[in-house]
Amino acid sequence: MTSSAEGVLTTHTGSLPRPSELAELMVARETGTANEESLARLPGLIRDATQQVVARQGEIGIDVGSDGEQGKIGYATYVKERMSGFDGEAGALSLADLDDYPEITAQALDGLVTATPSCTGPVRYTGGEDLAQELKELRAAVDSAGDGAPSEVVVTAASPGVIAIYLADQHYGSHEAYLGALAEAMRTEYEAIVAAGFVLQIDCPDLAMGRHAQYADATVAEFRRAIAGHIEALNAATAGIDPDRMRMHLCWGNYESPHHRDVDLGDIVDIVMTGRPRGVLMEAANPRHAHEWQVFEDYSLPADKILVPGVIDTCSNYIEHPQLVAERIVRYARSVGIERVIAGTDCGFSTFASFLPVHPRIAWAKLASLVEGARLATEQLRSPRRPAHAVELSA
Repeated sequence: MTSSAEGVLTTHTGSLPRPSELAELMVARETGTANEESLARLPGLIRDATQQVVARQGEIGIDVGSDGEQGKIGYATYVKERMSGFDGEAGALSLADLDDYPEITAQALDGLVTATPSCTGPVRYTGGEDLAQELKELRAAVDSAGDGAPSEVVVTAASPGVIAIYLADQHYGSHEAYLGALAEAMRTEYEAIVAAGFVLQIDCPDLAMGRHAQYADATVAEFRRAIAGHIEALNAATAGIDPDRMRMHLCWGNYESPHHRDVDLGDIVDIVMTGRPRGVLMEAANPRHAHEWQVFEDYSLPADKILVPGVIDTCSNYIEHPQLVAERIVRYARSVGIERVIAGTDCGFSTFASFLPVHPRIAWAKLASLVEGARLATEQLRSPRRPAHAVELSA
């Protein structure tokens, strides 16, 4: 991972809106309603979308970009296409905050379409060819953009723990055994991403969202013990990868809802930081977690970690003012140092192909505001005595 003592770099969490034709075809494939002629167009649509999304990130000024997950139906459920053993009936995902307010469930999850088959047999990684094609297309897109591409490129992959949330176990009989099998299988994907020259981002909503998705009836102490096991599995799967080539995303669930059941960052931060990846992305802009920059006033960030706080909300169509973005960045930078902060987004802008809580045009406008806010934050941090209100926006 790259960070800078000279200025605040920018990134985002991975997924970006897909062209509507691509999203619709991916949903049709997922639901079994696509014909062979339509499916034959899919590789070309993914290739074109990847090239476009890489180039656009560079044009906006994003320093650390991605392929926007253009070829994935969902940030976690895509793995069922790359591993054997998932032939069971779909499991039900319960979210405690929506269980408390069921009248808004349809609104909160509007557009979310993805299959979630259960594990009914041994898990084996079988998606080597698909992964190789994904990485090849991304490399071609980066090369095509040339100097206009982001300076560093990330490829996202699901953590063993989040896979276990979406794809229930009906084979291994114990959560620990299932996690171990998933970790061993995903090791192949993790290592291939890094070997291809990209930064690996492991998406870990299990470490936060898991509290109200799997462990709603557990105590905080019980949840801490559970996610310690998830971190152990993640660390085992990445044991052969340099921590500098990895980052992990902490997430409470990228959907607009009460989130009143979210576990506090302060209750889990010490365990999260035992993960091997150097970079830690986390939600820090939405109304439930925007105050948690204060955690780092008291908690001492390990010397080997870089923080990537979300300073842009990914569930709201508000476009954050660049001065607010700068204010959020500065809070973190003054706690842990400018050289250990990269400005990011709370989550992805399209964590599932058809799930768009933020309108696509607004998502890109938010990223532009992120870039401008990072510029303002850099100016302010270089002149610490200059009050925030004195920073003028560029034309």
